[in-house]
Amino acid sequence: MEILLQQIINGLVLGSMYALIALGYTMVYGIINLINFAHGDVLMIGALTSWTCIVTMKEAMPGAPGWIILILAMIIAATVAAVLNYSIEKLAYKPLRNSPRLAPLITALGMSILLQTLAMIIWKANYKPYPTLLPPVPFEVAGAVITATQIMILGVTAVSLAVLSWLVNRTSLGRAMRATAENPRVAALMGVKPDMVISATFIIGAVLATIAGIMYASNYGTVQHTMGFLPGLKAFTAAVLGGIGNLAGAVVGGILLGLVEAIGAGYIGPLTGGLLGSHYTDIFAFIVLIIVLTLRPSGLLGERVADRA
Repeated sequence: MEILLQQIINGLVLGSMYALIALGYTMVYGIINLINFAHGDVLMIGALTSWTCIVTMKEAMPGAPGWIILILAMIIAATVAAVLNYSIEKLAYKPLRNSPRLAPLITALGMSILLQTLAMIIWKANYKPYPTLLPPVPFEVAGAVITATQIMILGVTAVSLAVLSWLVNRTSLGRAMRATAENPRVAALMGVKPDMVISATFIIGAVLATIAGIMYASNYGTVQHTMGFLPGLKAFTAAVLGGIGNLAGAVVGGILLGLVEAIGAGYIGPLTGGLLGSHYTDIFAFIVLIIVLTLRPSGLLGERVADRA
């Protein structure tokens, strides 16, 4: 029972990060029907920027509390990532908005490679240890162990999801986003500015990706220029699993994916004599994805994106 609880905690922590990244994918797809494959690399830029900020602030303010440094680094990194994602949308995606779908898809892949290359030039290719800013003392819960960093991840994710839910459902920007997702031409006739809504969507997605990237780096203790690829791929899988274009589906898909990986690594790995251990957690996630899409191609919660034909 203790092992199960421990794997559930690990799965919720992992799934929380996937959910935040998946929201960026599904929001952009819901608005302009584009899979932004550079999204994981925006996460990477945010994490590396936060690493630079943390290292600089620890040298400049040696006595400052770790949580203050973390918050300041998160704000600066989120701002950088938001400006970057805004620029990507304006320079790379907007000119191709009315092109065949293959063109922006290839552009997104090219942008991903470009961002990785630029990050490698700026931050070099070596792995960098991510500073531990919160107390490393673990807490015991019914025999399972959870760290302050993991508690922070769960708390920040809950707050981020609550703020996003309020933004989408209770504000004028949220109504404009829903209207644009439904039909951008009709929304424009009703006074909505689709370009502004699309830009805001990319900015929100970048902020969520940065938060996820910082939590990912804090949890695993390292950053590097290719760190965004695998979380980005997993988050895209989570978005498809829950129903691409569906915000609730992205959250459900992310949490479920994290639980499947953690429980699969904790139980199925030992049953196979280590053949399918922690190094093969990706297998469990993609097996579940294949099963779900075979039985329900639209994902667990279906797709709420209207047909714009």
